[in-house]
Amino acid sequence: MVLSKLDLCADPETQQSQVQKLGNLLCVEMVNCLDSASTSVLLPWCLSGKTVVMLGSSGSGKSTLSNTLLGRELQTTNAIREDDGKGRHTTTRRSLLAMPGGAMILDTPGMRELQLSSCEEGVAATFVDIEVLAESCRFSDCQHDSEPDCEVRKALDSGELDERCFENYSKLLREQAMNAATLAERRAKYRELGRYIKRVQSEIKKIKRS
Repeated sequence: MVLSKLDLCADPETQQSQVQKLGNLLCVEMVNCLDSASTSVLLPWCLSGKTVVMLGSSGSGKSTLSNTLLGRELQTTNAIREDDGKGRHTTTRRSLLAMPGGAMILDTPGMRELQLSSCEEGVAATFVDIEVLAESCRFSDCQHDSEPDCEVRKALDSGELDERCFENYSKLLREQAMNAATLAERRAKYRELGRYIKRVQSEIKKIKRS
């Protein structure tokens, strides 16, 4: 995760610490998007054959960061609105940009939210400490709420596991379950529609033959 606009932050260490609490394995880098020396900490992710995707809200500095990593002004940038400090939708389409070292940058428009689907492995890898604790719960389908011998709940009560981290974990799993169900419903409707079309085509052929 990249925290941009380091040059405008009065207490960057506190901000970094707050974000780091979201996950022990989360890599958090702070950069000044206008300074190539500052953004050089991101170069290990920009290797030849790799594609880096810029995701974030409008005005967070995605296009500015892209330009600095590219070493030239390819993407249009704009200042945030003075009345509310929020970003403008300067980037309106996706752009695939080639870095001198062979990596690719995918710059995207600002997004309000990203919804997840089929992400069980990613969630498990991100919150591996919770997954390890869950393996020691008495019940394999433990919801980590009020079940007896719940190792996750014990870790939460003792302070070993951060409550906010667990809330994010639970939220992602609920979102995954909801989106997976929605996709399944859509696929079922598409299959039913396909069968309906085939039946209609079959009836039309029969009518033409008769």
